[in-house]
Amino acid sequence: MAEARRRRLPLRGGEWAFAVVGLPLALLCGVYALAVVYAGALLSLTVLGLPFVVLALLGARGLGRAHRWLVARLLGEAVEAPAALPRPPGAVARGRVVLADPVAWRTLLYLVLRMPLGVLGFVAAVGLPLGCGWLIGYPLWRRLLEAGPQPFWLDPAAVALGLLLLYAVPAAVRSLSAANRWLTRQLLGPARAQRRVRELETARATLLAENDDRLRRLERDLHDGTQARLVAVALTLALAGDTLAGDAPDADEGPDLGRLRGLVDRARSQTDDTIVELRRLTRGIHPVALDGGLDEALPGLAAASPVPLAVRLERPDHAVERAVYFCAAELVTNIARHSAARSAELTARAADGRVRLTVRDDGRGGAALGAGTGLTGLAERLAAVDGVLSVDSPPGGPTVVTAELPSRL
Repeated sequence: MAEARRRRLPLRGGEWAFAVVGLPLALLCGVYALAVVYAGALLSLTVLGLPFVVLALLGARGLGRAHRWLVARLLGEAVEAPAALPRPPGAVARGRVVLADPVAWRTLLYLVLRMPLGVLGFVAAVGLPLGCGWLIGYPLWRRLLEAGPQPFWLDPAAVALGLLLLYAVPAAVRSLSAANRWLTRQLLGPARAQRRVRELETARATLLAENDDRLRRLERDLHDGTQARLVAVALTLALAGDTLAGDAPDADEGPDLGRLRGLVDRARSQTDDTIVELRRLTRGIHPVALDGGLDEALPGLAAASPVPLAVRLERPDHAVERAVYFCAAELVTNIARHSAARSAELTARAADGRVRLTVRDDGRGGAALGAGTGLTGLAERLAAVDGVLSVDSPPGGPTVVTAELPSRL
């Protein structure tokens, strides 16, 4: 499923500000985490041990909230907040919940690991540039301080080393910022089980809403379209029956065969239209093209595409073929409507318990989730079957859309 957290652009100079501003918080919180572990171990044999650890873990959760805010504000990494702790009745039950909370323990680990990262970040953002300035100006400092004789190569070597280190400072700051982002994602977000529960709840809600909407559309189409056509067929057949029964004004001369033939032709035409309408409605329930499997359905989809489409297929299990087919149909439709592509390629592979569907085109690019091309809705439908949609579409193309979903539902 698409990840719950949302990336946003960091502030200009946010990585440098994080390295400077984050150091005091990293040191204080690191000392807090180490003191909690040490004091908790000492008090574990007394009656104060468990209450102390419970309060310390609650405090760690609060410190984790402050770190998430700082990382989101300065580094642009908005990490989803973990779920609030349940509040069962009774102090003992609540304490047991806190002690078993994986989020609090992971936050303590984060606070310990954040301390050396904070020191390294401050050194890279402040200490290293100052050292570079001293090295670059070393020939001047040596003359001002009237140092004794030095090797002739020392001055140019110091300047060259200072320039080299100065060139490496931005890369060092970016690397440490990336490490802080990764650490925040891994340890300050919801626990894996909690994240999985949220994803399943969201997927279930999406699937129920989509099925409800589909049933409403099907009911409306059956009522306004198919039912009206069947009523028209019934009326036409009733008129034909009246003609055969001799209820017409000229009944003494026998039934009007011309009128009867016209009514029968009209009923046949109305029946054909009704069959077409029913096929259109049932296509959304189970496409007839899938009766022969994806190895027959996808080539048929490619043949109907206005953009030349090459198909490479390794057939997945039958349980996911329907989801793969609808995903492929949506992506091929998007190519025809939005990409202005001259050619495209569709690949489906099943391996290691996952099905990967890739659609590539040489169009103008610029596709993105939420950009109004239907990709957002497709990502939500895939999430309902534990699938993930990724889009790589730089301006000017090419566009590569990849859907991954489990081979068994």
